[in-house]
Amino acid sequence: MSWDEMQQVVKNAEEFCRTYGRLPYFYITGGDPILHPDFWKLMELLKVKSIPFTILGNPFHLTDENLKRLKECGCDKYQLSIDGMRQTHDWFRKPGSFDETIEKIGMIKNAGITAVVMTTVSSVNIKEVPDIIDTVVKAKADVFAFARYVPTSDEKSTGISPMEYREFLKACDKKYKEYENDPECVTYFNRKDHLWTLYQYETGDFKIPETAKEGMIYGGCNCGNCHITILPTGEVYACRRVADSKVGNVFEDRLKDLWIKQMEKYRDYDRFTKCSKCRLLAWCRGCPAVAKGTYGDFYAEDPQCWLATSPCKSDLITG
Repeated sequence: MSWDEMQQVVKNAEEFCRTYGRLPYFYITGGDPILHPDFWKLMELLKVKSIPFTILGNPFHLTDENLKRLKECGCDKYQLSIDGMRQTHDWFRKPGSFDETIEKIGMIKNAGITAVVMTTVSSVNIKEVPDIIDTVVKAKADVFAFARYVPTSDEKSTGISPMEYREFLKACDKKYKEYENDPECVTYFNRKDHLWTLYQYETGDFKIPETAKEGMIYGGCNCGNCHITILPTGEVYACRRVADSKVGNVFEDRLKDLWIKQMEKYRDYDRFTKCSKCRLLAWCRGCPAVAKGTYGDFYAEDPQCWLATSPCKSDLITG
């Protein structure tokens, strides 16, 4: 985007949030946003407007000076990716990337910015995630989370079966709890994947609140609930992980109008083929992006949801 276009986006987003009584929050990603020629102009604009933001970038251009400037401009979090242990991660990214990412975790923290590490889980790296957890804890990352790889048009499966994924969550949960009981551990484990809700319901760590109201959405997939994606072209997407979820253009449409007129089709919860019959509908719904990538249908069942094949007795499915 040009600098003028960036300012248009911020203004449009401010109007959107003001209309619905919300605070704007930007997640700025790329590529590497810091390489944009007007990156620091945007940072100063967000500072003047007191709009908090997170940078989703890479470690290669982070310096103590850059991080200090980011902190002064209101940077809340800086998210790095670790997609495997050294050999696997460097294969995904480039040689030396793993070690540089670990090094920059400390630099981000020293600048007073929350250091977040994100892993994209696929059949290639799923067995390495427990070791990744140990690594980020040792590096004293502030937050760790993972989400599943979304199949592309050429790949129709993540290569992970439902019960394999449940066993994976079980192993991660065991490791998380060990660290959560360790007073020396500073890492917060964000159970980001919505299938955590199903797993924790089965283990008793999540209970459906008695005060829950029929028809209310309390959690789960945020598509249509609290975020939108704006591409450098100005195209507005309902979800950055759903390739054909375009709903408009930020340079031609008012975001506040798109939220009502175009985003409603992503809030038709009765259309979920499996989730609509589940008592966890208001808290889970799996990942529609993974469902879309696998089956071509946003409302299809999550391909890693084990509910139909789980040996655990469940009262979740009705009808």
